[in-house]
Amino acid sequence: FIIIIETVSLLIRPIALGVRLTANITAGHLLITIISSAALSFINTINTISIIIIALLILLTLLEVAVACIQAYVFVLLVTLYLQENT
Repeated sequence: FIIIIETVSLLIRPIALGVRLTANITAGHLLITIISSAALSFINTINTISIIIIALLILLTLLEVAVACIQAYVFVLLVTLYLQENT
């Protein structure tokens, strides 16, 4: 019974890692998409708000790059830990 539980645990770890990575990437892209659509809707009516939103988009893009670097580091770290545990 313990062998089955351990096997399922070993098979689920990479799937959970992939789902976590995909969710973080998707959340960042959705946030950028929502804010950019707001900037496009305001660009013809209120110029000051659209400039503020565009500046926010630039900062959010920089944050997204930083999060991507951290996610890549965590992904590689966890993969190496999982592989070391199984060999």
